[in-house]
This record gives sequence, structure tokens and C-alpha cells, in this order.
Amino acid sequence: MLARILDHDAIVTSTDGREALDAIAAGKRVWVELERETDEASKFLTGLGIHPLTIEDIWGPRAHPKIDDFPAYLYVIIHGVGAAHGNELSLVEIDVLFGKNWLVTHDRSGLVCDDIGTELDHSPRLLAKGPAWLAHAVLDRAVDRYLPVIDQLDSDIDELENDVLERAGTPKGRATLRRILEFKRMLQTLRRTSIHQREILLRLARGEFDEIPTDALPFFRDVYDHFLRIQDIAEGYRDLVTSALDAFLSVQSNRMNEVMKTLTLISTMMLPLTFIAGVYGMNFKTMPELDWVGGYPAALGLMLVVAGSILLWFRRKGWIGRRARDPLSLQAKKGRAATEPGAS
Repeated sequence: MLARILDHDAIVTSTDGREALDAIAAGKRVWVELERETDEASKFLTGLGIHPLTIEDIWGPRAHPKIDDFPAYLYVIIHGVGAAHGNELSLVEIDVLFGKNWLVTHDRSGLVCDDIGTELDHSPRLLAKGPAWLAHAVLDRAVDRYLPVIDQLDSDIDELENDVLERAGTPKGRATLRRILEFKRMLQTLRRTSIHQREILLRLARGEFDEIPTDALPFFRDVYDHFLRIQDIAEGYRDLVTSALDAFLSVQSNRMNEVMKTLTLISTMMLPLTFIAGVYGMNFKTMPELDWVGGYPAALGLMLVVAGSILLWFRRKGWIGRRARDPLSLQAKKGRAATEPGAS
């Protein structure tokens, strides 16, 4: 644990829990950052009058943000976001406890408290204003850490949408579908966390707690507004990923239809050729064509004529050729022709 004690406009650091308790009892403003679970840290929390259940929540991981209002202090759990590794979102729990003249934080990964501590070492102004202002700085930094990750998700989703159009219905489509489902799971986790966290920040912004002075409320409302905007963006990403999944299934279905169409056209063309070959393959002695000298080339010519006629008919119907590849342009040409002067 590391305690920063404000003593006559100067920051004094200490790792002694007893010294920090004495400074709090003397009315000095103190910020204590709990680095890891130790006997000394637990004794400090007990000496500070922290409830045993709160101590248990501080050291143990918790799935959702929460807020508890005790007579002597306010306990808040929020989640910051470390990074998005691939399609995995790294959420970091941050515990914040603050009373009349003290603040205790437990930032497991140093996501925001390390930067604030460095800033405080250069200027004690933030701690001099009070623990509520320092708690606001922790919450504000935690919320701001969402923005770079949200921006990265925006780029990843754009890339995902391009992959859907290129890979759906191909052997590489399985990996793209897996990415879509991983994105959905990640955004669902972010949504569950943000719903609880939004309610906590709203309660802090409303001024429900005596630990937050009136002049600090606008700053807590600003944190809530920032997080609300982040949540709205994340909700929009969920819709985009859902649309990408629908587009993937649609493109895959269309490509499968194209394959089936191609196979059907080939089968349709081969059917009369098979019929002709089957007729002339029958072993009847009374068939006059068997004695013709030109019977074999005549049969092949008939097959070519039939095959060519079928292909021309397919092309006229727009099932193969340029019109089959670009049916929208064909419809546009028909529409322009219908609107030209003199068209009936």
C-alpha cells in the first residue's frame, strides 16, 4: 500500500498503515492506494472502520459495478477497460472508497491511479480540494479510457463488414463467422457492464450522497454524460454487428443459390444431350440410322445444335451472360427506355 498524505501543502508518501491512520485521525487529507492483499493492508482497512463485507469485495473480483453507502464512507466499484485484444475485451475492476478527508482506491492493474498519482506528486492541488474531487478524477480517467478502445472497435467492425462481403460463402467464411460471434459476445459483455455502471454514475451525479459536495456535482454529471455517450456508441456497434451477421447469412445464401443455379443450368443443358445419346445407344437392329455413314457426325451435330439453342435461350432470358451478372443495370436500361420520348 502507498499512502499520500497532504501535510502543509506538500505530499508526504508512506507505506506504513499506522501512519496513514494517524494522519486521517488528525484531520489530514490522505489518499491510500492498495496495491495487493497483505496483512498490513487488511489491518489498515479494519482500523479505518471498513465493513468486513466491503473488505471482501475489495480483494475479490466482482462481476458487476456496485455502490454501497455506509455512514462513514461511500464504496464504489466501477470497471475500466484496459484494451481490446483481438475480440476479447479486458475489463479492469477499480474499487473506490472515500470519506470525509480520505480516499482509498484499489486499481489492480494501475489503469488510472498510476497517472493520477504521478500528477499528484507534482501538484497536491487535487488532494487539497478534497477526496470527492480525487474520486472524480479516478472515475473520469476510467471513463476516458473507453474512448480509444471504442475507436478501435469502430475500425475493426468496418474491416469485419468488408470481410463479410468478400468471404461469406467461401472456405474462409467460417473464420469470419467466428469473428462476428466473438464480437457479439464482447459487446454483450460491455453492455451488461455499462448498464450497471451508468446507474452508478447517475446516482453520483444526482447528489444522493453526503460525501460529494454540491460544487463537485457538475463534474460528476460530466462523467455521466461522457459514459452515456460511450454506451450509445457501443449500442450502435451491437446493431452493426447484428447487421453484419444478417448480411453474412444473406451473402452466403445468395452464393449458394448461384452455385445451385449453375448446377441446374448445366443439368438442364445436359439432359437433352443425354436423351439423344441414349436413343442412339439403343441396340436395335431395325434402327435405320445405324447404317448411315454420316450418322455419327449427324448425332454430334444435333447435340451441338440443341446445346447451342439452350444456351442462347438461357442468355435471352438473362440467366447467363452480362445481364445475369448485372441485373440492376438491365432494369435501369429498361426504365430509361420506357421514359424516353416516343416510348409507348
